[in-house]
Amino acid sequence: MMELKKTISTIFIMPTLKIPREKLKENGFINAYEYDGEKDVNYPNSVCLLFKPPNLHAFREFLEEEYERTTNIIEDYDYNNGFVVVVYKLNAKFLEDFELVKQGKYSQTTKKFQAEYNKTTKIVRDGVTSDEISLQYRIFNKTQDLIDFWENKLGITFEKDQEVWEMYDPDREVLSIKKLRKYV
Repeated sequence: MMELKKTISTIFIMPTLKIPREKLKENGFINAYEYDGEKDVNYPNSVCLLFKPPNLHAFREFLEEEYERTTNIIEDYDYNNGFVVVVYKLNAKFLEDFELVKQGKYSQTTKKFQAEYNKTTKIVRDGVTSDEISLQYRIFNKTQDLIDFWENKLGITFEKDQEVWEMYDPDREVLSIKKLRKYV
């Protein structure tokens, strides 16, 4: 299996669905995509979550719980090799923020949108759990540690108005059979 690079949809859009992180992990969540390039019908203002459940029975329970928890699931469907896609409708009150994310204007998103993300997140390294500032918080607030990281890595000096995360790449945000094959 290839090394997973999280999509912008995974980092900035999927968390607004409020699916508990541990439930995603338990059920084999891989990545989120703006749409599925293999489907004839795609839905506006939605996100496709790709799973490869390690336990199909447990995943079906998770999916039933999700259908009860939210009315935002549009559909779910299967692909070969045990992949499942669940399509969620996005929260309409954040559509302008999602557009700003797609334009790479992360720090310009609304405070209400930014409040959807935790300031800290639990990280486990070598069996030790610690709280660290979340990636989204660092990006929204252009924290100095993230600026320093990129300046050192790229050998450049950031301007004050420059964002500290990569631009949205539409090609990376589309689910395809080619990408599924990389996850087998």
